[in-house]
Amino acid sequence: MKGQKGYALAQAIHFERLPSLAAMWRMQRRWQQLARQRRQLARLDAAALKDLGLSRADAIQEAERPFWDDPLKK
Repeated sequence: MKGQKGYALAQAIHFERLPSLAAMWRMQRRWQQLARQRRQLARLDAAALKDLGLSRADAIQEAERPFWDDPLKK
């Protein structure tokens, strides 16, 4: 078309790179587990945190991390 600038790039979808349904299910379960653990950590009292060697600031910092921020993710 006259006066048209730019162009569109078409990219192929690589279905083999997409996660399987089972992998997506495992990821969703892991995220739920992380969210639950972080909520529980935020509710611990000072004595329990001391037993773990954590300060209240450490617990709050960990509890505020988003659920998808997985420390075990490769």
